[in-house]
Amino acid sequence: MRSPVKYHLLKLTVLVFALMISAQNSAVMAQSGQYDTILVSTVIYNGDTMEAKTLSEVYIAKELTQSQLNALAEWTRLRNAIYVTYPYAKRAGAILNDINSKLSGVTEKSIRKDYIKSRESELRKEFTDPLTNLSVYQGRVLMKLINRETGNNCYGIIKEYKGGFTARLYQTVAFFFSSNLKQPYDPTGEDAQIEKIVQEVQRMYGYGT
Repeated sequence: MRSPVKYHLLKLTVLVFALMISAQNSAVMAQSGQYDTILVSTVIYNGDTMEAKTLSEVYIAKELTQSQLNALAEWTRLRNAIYVTYPYAKRAGAILNDINSKLSGVTEKSIRKDYIKSRESELRKEFTDPLTNLSVYQGRVLMKLINRETGNNCYGIIKEYKGGFTARLYQTVAFFFSSNLKQPYDPTGEDAQIEKIVQEVQRMYGYGT
């Protein structure tokens, strides 16, 4: 038979042990503060508050069709041509626009002729060597870009500075290279892709618009 003294001593020991655990938990809770809560983003959907999470990105790739590969190759070719020729178009456009500005109030033919001749020498000296290394395709792109920079097609520019006969001669030569000096520039239509790439080049190299 269990001794009453031992029984009461056991109950007291259990009670003291329980009180110690309770006090320890209270102390931990009192000290935990900012560590006892995890903050999460939530959304309210149909009146219910739910945890909101951003899932990791999932990349899905598929083999390109032949049509897509052809389009990519053509776009890459055009982009490369613009990166090569745009600096020339930018510089040539600046010179041609300056010539137009200087001659805007000059009516005497001899003065115009002498001035155009001097600036033509400048253009030849600066562009003859690099432009001879361009491909036919790059040359066609360059004509487009000069039109963009000056607001005039190459035929009109040559006719203005060299006369109608010379312009027609250059146009005939261009025809044999599957090009056209009279080609327009339409940044919102057929030349929208060129315009987009030009803006990319301007951002890349800090060209002014």
